[in-house]
Amino acid sequence: MGASFRTSLAAACGALLALATGAGAARGGDMSLKLSSPAFEHQGEVPVRHTCEGADVSPSLAWEGVPAGAKSLALIVDDPDAPDPRAPKMTWVHWVLYDLPAASGGLPEGVAGGQLPPGTREGTNDWKRTGWGGPCPPIGRHRYFFKLYALDTVLPDLGQPTKAQLERAMDGHVLARGELVGTYQKTGKK
Repeated sequence: MGASFRTSLAAACGALLALATGAGAARGGDMSLKLSSPAFEHQGEVPVRHTCEGADVSPSLAWEGVPAGAKSLALIVDDPDAPDPRAPKMTWVHWVLYDLPAASGGLPEGVAGGQLPPGTREGTNDWKRTGWGGPCPPIGRHRYFFKLYALDTVLPDLGQPTKAQLERAMDGHVLARGELVGTYQKTGKK
């Protein structure tokens, strides 16, 4: 085998490996979605307005980078620091949405059931209800993960699924994802 043949073979194998790895990463949900909010910066503090100490309305959200093959989006907001960030015991779920239109581009502040984009379905949060349940940490500063998923399908009607039920239904369908993290600690003023 000549040196130029080995070089060509190595280049071809590298290209195939890169292609295969890239496709696999996309199917598993690469972090190519950009999720943001005008209410707070990534890793910044969630304003009181969006918490149990304020009006408890959902923050406005915007996203971009939805892949061309996406058929729908799902949004999960949760807090992995419950009940105490120094000794977390569970992840508390604040919001579950699915079947958001792939072209929706975002959600306005305070969006509720009838105001959601057409076709959007709601899941159940850990207060055992649908809709937004804002930060209300019992102790310490908690992190709130806003996770957006682009799916290659529109999910069937799952009723009002929990986060775990929605994650099972999404398994194998995530094309891309994005994440925005906010923090909050109670002020004790309400």
